[in-house]
Amino acid sequence: MLRSHFSKEVSENDYGKKIRIAGWIEDIRNLGGIAFIILRDRMGRAQITIIKRMNPELFKEIVSLPRESVISAYGLCQKNEKVMNGWELLLEDMEILSKASTPLPMGVIDKVNVDFDTRLDNRFIDLRREETKAIFMIRHSFIKHASDFLRKRGFIEVHTPKITASSSEGGTEVFKLDYFGKDAYLVQSPQLYKQILMATGFDRVYEIAWYFRAEEHDTSRHLNESTAIDIEMAFISNEEDVMKIAEEMTNYTIQKILDENSKELEILNVDIDLPSLPYPRIKYDEVVEILQREIDFKWGDDLGTDEENLLAKHLEYELYFITKFPLETKPFYAMPNGKYARAFDLEYKGMEIASGAQRIHDYEMLVNRMESLGMNVKNFEDYLKAFKYGMPPHGGFGYGIERFLMRFLNLKNIRECILFPRDRKRIRP
Repeated sequence: MLRSHFSKEVSENDYGKKIRIAGWIEDIRNLGGIAFIILRDRMGRAQITIIKRMNPELFKEIVSLPRESVISAYGLCQKNEKVMNGWELLLEDMEILSKASTPLPMGVIDKVNVDFDTRLDNRFIDLRREETKAIFMIRHSFIKHASDFLRKRGFIEVHTPKITASSSEGGTEVFKLDYFGKDAYLVQSPQLYKQILMATGFDRVYEIAWYFRAEEHDTSRHLNESTAIDIEMAFISNEEDVMKIAEEMTNYTIQKILDENSKELEILNVDIDLPSLPYPRIKYDEVVEILQREIDFKWGDDLGTDEENLLAKHLEYELYFITKFPLETKPFYAMPNGKYARAFDLEYKGMEIASGAQRIHDYEMLVNRMESLGMNVKNFEDYLKAFKYGMPPHGGFGYGIERFLMRFLNLKNIRECILFPRDRKRIRP
């Protein structure tokens, strides 16, 4: 094996024993007769020490390596309270696994600022930086614990198609494909498939979903390819049953991140207080009253970035639901309640991170709603068929992973939260 231990796995039980560590050379300090090499692996860093007179050829070889070269180092693990981790590796043998070219397209530990495009163009190096890595370790924890939470509450993980014959919400902002001579589209969300599955008896499903939206945004909070936690649940009384899952999942994952990712939160200089349950509910009508004090905002208007930010300034809490939206502002499948929809948005520091609703489960009501919006019902025959043969009351939400992370970690750009961002201008790497 090229590695017997990660840097953080070495314990006092390994002192005085021969071990092998592997990773990237982050820095080399050559003091003439002795050299110190900082080796970085997935879990952290370790110091390798080599004395020139003990092995002149090996000394010459390792100090001549460019930074970010990959090596496997073998030697004696020795206690040393003056260095990181409290131990060092006295080098006896080394295998060069990959020699880095020079100069590097960007630095890893250098204090020189690098512009964001350069970082994204060289994402493989950017991810070696501890700040960038910390974001994705927290992302990993969020997805893991959100999945754990949902599974514990009876949700079944599913995977729905990403290519479809019709737009999930009947809109025009979709990516069109030539599917063997037929028109097809990248799905905007798994919405229609989630609802179909409510007719199967699964009752509760979730998916780590991909959204593809051909919207020509150029903002710090929009992506054309993004990810979300999508859930659908049957036999609900109303949208409150769905909202309860959203808020409890959020608190569960935040608590787990606080417990398990303290190192990453410290690197990112993020201090989080666990919010109290239940989250406040603010009716759309109340939002209108608040916004009308300062801007021209009419009942029925949609909440954009400016409106969300302005609303947040008037509230004392960071996480809250907006409820009882005008029916006209929500998709065709949202359950009507007079002139309102049984729908909600979950807002975090002035940005929508999740949107959900109780859905229409009655076939005739659903068709009438689609027709009233001028939609071509024939395009949705496969979807509508599931509503003819026994469909229970149901609802769900889509919960933006990147949006949650952006607000949770106080990041300025949503592109920080996804490995290889896709937006109106970027389709590489």
